[in-house]
Amino acid sequence: MADFQSPLSCPLAVALLCLSSFGCMYAHKVGFTVDLIHRDSPLSPFYNSEETDLQRINNALRRSISRVHHFDPAAAASVSPKAAESDVTSNRGEYLMSLSLGTPPFKIMGIADTGSDLIWTQCKPCARCYKQVDPLFDPKSSKTYRDFSCDARKCRLLEQSTCSGNICQYQYSYGDQSYTMGNVASDTITLDSTTGSPVSFPKTVIGCGHENGGTFSEKGSGIVGLGAGPLSLISQMGSSVGGKFSYCLVPFSSRTGNSSKLNFGSSAVVSGPGVQSTPLLSSETMATFYLLTLEAMSVGNERIKFGDSSSGTGEGNIIIDSGTTLTIVPDDFFSDFSTAVGNQVHGQRAEDPSGTLSVCYSATSDLKVPAITAHFTGADVKLKSINTFIQVSDDVVCLAVAPTTSGISIYGNVAQMNFLVGYNIQAKSLSFKPTDCTKK
Repeated sequence: MADFQSPLSCPLAVALLCLSSFGCMYAHKVGFTVDLIHRDSPLSPFYNSEETDLQRINNALRRSISRVHHFDPAAAASVSPKAAESDVTSNRGEYLMSLSLGTPPFKIMGIADTGSDLIWTQCKPCARCYKQVDPLFDPKSSKTYRDFSCDARKCRLLEQSTCSGNICQYQYSYGDQSYTMGNVASDTITLDSTTGSPVSFPKTVIGCGHENGGTFSEKGSGIVGLGAGPLSLISQMGSSVGGKFSYCLVPFSSRTGNSSKLNFGSSAVVSGPGVQSTPLLSSETMATFYLLTLEAMSVGNERIKFGDSSSGTGEGNIIIDSGTTLTIVPDDFFSDFSTAVGNQVHGQRAEDPSGTLSVCYSATSDLKVPAITAHFTGADVKLKSINTFIQVSDDVVCLAVAPTTSGISIYGNVAQMNFLVGYNIQAKSLSFKPTDCTKK
């Protein structure tokens, strides 16, 4: 028992990219780190100073439920009908990163999304676009911007590409009916490193959005796709960063003065005592997402089998996603898991005031919660109370897990906080290392 604590794909293109970029050579030999800013951090354009910390947490929980749309449009209503009806703006993800496009560099703040592929931003001219506070990127102002022709190989990498005047165009839609349309182009992307000089990646494929709409917030500038597809930022960096990236997510209670970190190349290596590694899987039908195999969860000494592949492919059964707050699991597993939790929690049951979560307790000083372990193939990840319970009001804490009757399971970011989570695309491995992320 523990005391509850409150709160892979284009080698030739990548090789050519690296030959023309000192930034690539630097990234490969030394590695670099960028800030990963939570949307509720004072550093974020989404930050609302009038909200309390508890209001921010509850908004994150509702966005988490809504985000299931992103993975399966039919899934969200099966998670929590009451929460799914909430008015949630922009459920693309929970973290943002700053980058610059073009020559000279034009800074944008995009949502970093491990569940998306394309890097896109709103571009001039933009007659039918959502309102954006920051200036729009003007491709005519960049010396290095180039549209792709319809017969370009990069154009064919997009499943939803069309042709207009021999210019390759993309169309992306999301489960909540938001969409982006525009030109498929290339330009230089520059990332501000926290550990050295800015790192540039020329000839990076981007989406220049000329028609965008839906639930996008006026305070955001687009999406930085960090998924497993061929046109994500990670895949385009490829061998220049050795196929490695990692992040360390700061807990809710520590976000005021700390930003999370996103590491690339040699800076992303996860090694040393306490590291647990599991195969990183892929699927043709879910090519964008990073998949793991979760074999079971233990509550104290009671082990609950997770079941068969929920992705329906036989290749992994749970998506690991930094953009979803909660962990989402099948309804039948949740029933057994929550019963086991209830049998071992020493505390008084309570109700979540928002109705989002169902297994809740009074947040008293003597509340004791059980040790919970996630058993992935080859990796037993021991979770702390900050990974399994979340405070939803002044006097209520809840299990940070929600059931779904859909076929989509997600290992959310609460479960990943205070872990260094490393992705090795080339080795097809994902590693967890317990870490104080406020000191990274």
